[in-house]
Amino acid sequence: MNDEAWRAEAASATAAADIRRRDIWLAALKRHSERWLLPLPLGRVWHELLLFGVLQAWACLFAGILLLAIVTTKFAWPLGAPIARYDFLFLVALSTQGALLALKMERIEEAKVILIFHVVATIMELFKTAKGSWIYPEANLIRIAGVPLFSGFMYSAVGSYIARCWRLFDFRFSHYPPIWTPWLLAALIYVNFFTHHYVVDLRYGLFAFAALIYGRTVIHFTIDEVPRRMPLLLGFFLVSLFIWFAENISSFSAVWLYPHQLKAWSPVSLGKLGAWFLLMIISFVLVASVHAPKPLNSGNGRA
Repeated sequence: MNDEAWRAEAASATAAADIRRRDIWLAALKRHSERWLLPLPLGRVWHELLLFGVLQAWACLFAGILLLAIVTTKFAWPLGAPIARYDFLFLVALSTQGALLALKMERIEEAKVILIFHVVATIMELFKTAKGSWIYPEANLIRIAGVPLFSGFMYSAVGSYIARCWRLFDFRFSHYPPIWTPWLLAALIYVNFFTHHYVVDLRYGLFAFAALIYGRTVIHFTIDEVPRRMPLLLGFFLVSLFIWFAENISSFSAVWLYPHQLKAWSPVSLGKLGAWFLLMIISFVLVASVHAPKPLNSGNGRA
């Protein structure tokens, strides 16, 4: 057996072991849910809602740890601490990402794509903070210009969530557009985040383009045994809405502030929901480069 075949076999065995570890606790949860929830009125609904919530929380692990650290340090950061709050958040994010990889809860291929998103997001952060779109009000050491480097992990958390959901819910797609069209959309979205400061903002045209290429696309996801489905655009919107809620929590915790929040905190405008919707598409396209979108009838690949 040559080295390449040996590596492939080892990777397959490791992935299988990871699936078995996860399936042990998932099977136990299903057994208890089937015993206590299925006999109830609408028992199948409650059963799948429980499993859906648990799997979603598992997929949000990276984002949840980072958000918990943000909120905790808002209220419990000691005066005169030997390390800046932003630097501590950077170390929390870095160690969490390392732990996910070490425990095989995230794959190297996924981490590479998430790293790319981290880099392109940090470049955007440098530009946006220079333009005064938002600021990071606290001092720290691990930063580039006005951007503390932990900020890139907040975008990485979105990519991590999508990648983990893709495997946990065994995503399949109907009417997925030609591969080049999402990449074109993602590139135009990214460029518009910069150019709208100088020329016309094309976001409404980008929304229309997204509706054109994804309008017929349906995402199929398996919670228990039966595949469920929803329009992919609705999925983008729902995830963007939860990110908007998380953004309000983070700005309330003074991790970053928009100009209208400098004197007193107030909620982030609903207009930012559209920006997160577009950023969701960029993250989704990057993750899709690792998890090639498969049709519904392509067989079970849950991992």
